Amino acid sequence: MDIILKLGEELEVQRWQVEAAVQLMDEGNTIPFIARYRKEATGSLNDEVLRNLDERLSYLRNLEEKKQQVLATIEEQGRLTEELREKLLAAETLVVVEDLYRPYRPKRKTRASVAREKGLEGLAQWIKGQQNCSPLEEEAAVYLNEERGVESVQEAIQGAMDILAEEISDEADYRIYIRELTLQEGRITSNAKDENVQSVYETYYHYEEPLKKVAGHRILALNRGEGEKLLTVKVEAPQDRILRYLQTKVITMDNPVTSPVLEAVIEDSYHRLIAPAIEREIRNELTEKAEDGAILVFGKNLEQLLMQPPIAGRVVLGWDPAFRTGCKLAVVDATGKVLDTKVIFPTAPQHKVEEAKKELKKLISKYGISLISLGNGTASRESEQVIVDLMKELDTPVQYVIVNEAGASVYSASKLATEEFPHFDVGQRSAASIARRLQDPLAELVKIDPKAIGVGQYQHDMNQKKLGETLGGVVEDCVNRVGVDLNTASASLLEHISGITKTVARNIVDYREKNGRFTNRKQLLKVAKLGPKAFEQCAGFLRILEGDNPLDATSVHPESYEAALKLLEQLELTMEDVREVQRKSRQEKGKKQSPVGTLERKIKNREKLAQELGIGEITLMDILRELEKPARDPRADMPAPILRNDVLDMADLKPGMILKGTVRNVIDFGIFVDIGVHQDGLVHISQITDRFIKHPMEVVSLGDVVEVQVLSVDPAKKRISLTMKLGK
Repeated sequence: MDIILKLGEELEVQRWQVEAAVQLMDEGNTIPFIARYRKEATGSLNDEVLRNLDERLSYLRNLEEKKQQVLATIEEQGRLTEELREKLLAAETLVVVEDLYRPYRPKRKTRASVAREKGLEGLAQWIKGQQNCSPLEEEAAVYLNEERGVESVQEAIQGAMDILAEEISDEADYRIYIRELTLQEGRITSNAKDENVQSVYETYYHYEEPLKKVAGHRILALNRGEGEKLLTVKVEAPQDRILRYLQTKVITMDNPVTSPVLEAVIEDSYHRLIAPAIEREIRNELTEKAEDGAILVFGKNLEQLLMQPPIAGRVVLGWDPAFRTGCKLAVVDATGKVLDTKVIFPTAPQHKVEEAKKELKKLISKYGISLISLGNGTASRESEQVIVDLMKELDTPVQYVIVNEAGASVYSASKLATEEFPHFDVGQRSAASIARRLQDPLAELVKIDPKAIGVGQYQHDMNQKKLGETLGGVVEDCVNRVGVDLNTASASLLEHISGITKTVARNIVDYREKNGRFTNRKQLLKVAKLGPKAFEQCAGFLRILEGDNPLDATSVHPESYEAALKLLEQLELTMEDVREVQRKSRQEKGKKQSPVGTLERKIKNREKLAQELGIGEITLMDILRELEKPARDPRADMPAPILRNDVLDMADLKPGMILKGTVRNVIDFGIFVDIGVHQDGLVHISQITDRFIKHPMEVVSLGDVVEVQVLSVDPAKKRISLTMKLGK
């Protein structure tokens, strides 16, 4: 197989792009580095395409390696034909390779192998030949052998049939045809093991659907219901068509002696050997596809969550709600430093509301708190009411945001949290995390195992290694896209930067603590275990503000500094101009146009200028944009969280009400929207837009602010149905 050609076809990119990307990966370059700093080489392949390419490259290389192993094994047996070689080399999946290898694979003890040991291979071939019309019993009697354990004619015939059944089962072409036919025309069914048991799987108590139409989230639900011993799930194949197909392949003559035997052999081979294996393979394939889809959704949701815009310059009160043990509070300044912690008891069973308000007013007055970050866990509804009542009594404006606290408890009990807050208990750590994840979601959420953040579905049921690798890639891409301040970043944030390992991240922090702040990127080469290759990979993603070289505060890579200096000369600008632009940009929080003006307009011939500078046109434009808007945070383009100052109760909701809300989760069959009520509402996929969509992600992303209309409210089941098709 031409792997490069195959990858190009699958990813719909040019051969030269694939060749360049593969070479760069083989040389040890990371995906964020290739995506950002090797655009000319790859034709600007983005990190998503590069990760897909990397995954498929690994699969196809493993496939080719497996083919060679199989070819060598069969050749050693002296059974490799040219036709089989061609089939193996043409195979495009591991499943097909396994099908072709099946007849030659060393087998465990089977009914067929036992029959062969008894010397019944000759009788099996006599039946298979379909040439002789003499009585079968007469031919079988020849194979009676007490020493080998063949004591009756019927036993001999049955042994021969077992051999033939296994031969049919091992035929690769048959299995490929049957698998494809079952996928195209088969159905998946499920039934309740006990219909009297109430469960979330009642939809699947009497369920069937064509295999080719079944959605991934239903496959995962069926798997979970089966795993919990509530459902019996089966694949129903077009059995009659399959048996007819096998009969046309196996029974080549109308022989009254052998035809009935071969029909029985075919039935046995299909029901006992082929069908169970095909069902397992199909269900595994459906599960794998469903998991891949769910992992993709989880990854997209995580990306949106990590890329939420930070709320800068505010003193935030983090609130971890609880009942019996009290609500844990942490006051965090604009830099993320914890100023104070408290525990209050406004919720059941203590109900010390007035005492709690008094304490809150003190904190707000003392530290100038303007924003409360409330976790959405147990007792958040009751805590929210206390906050809203409190705000009515305050002279200064205070707003609040309900934050998804998933993973906060995981972080608070972690070794990292213990090192960061050695004198805090888990509640205080959790409150601090809830505050910080509003100030800078990316910097705080990278401290938590992405799987614990909970912005997907069925994440605990899927391949954890693959899920972890995908989510780890998402975190890596987000951190590198934003970049980090080398002088303030934590080790947990630094370790996600291209080329930096956990050990090197820790070494950077240790170097900083020992030697003071970094003043230029070259100092990174003094950090233990950070060599030239790691420097190449990480330097462009690490920022140094107010350092020796203003370019160190940008995403311009050190390898392009010489070109950047020549470009500044062409534009009649100096390094001091760049520094001034950066200073004003920070003062304006990077939102306004640079005082330099639109630099692109000053360039008359990009191609010529790029050649003069010794760089590509794409790199030239990247440098220009960076000089125009230095270190602009890409998160500024994402929807900001809704800051609230009032609260709704489920009882306040009426059908027809139009509200603004934040998308909290995106799944295959719809989206969950926070509309300011403790329970998120569901917008079913059919209610998102008038046009047909295959997945909600075609229209919305996690974190989007959307307008929704209430369709129905069921307080007993805590269900809110919403629509985005307003006024329909």
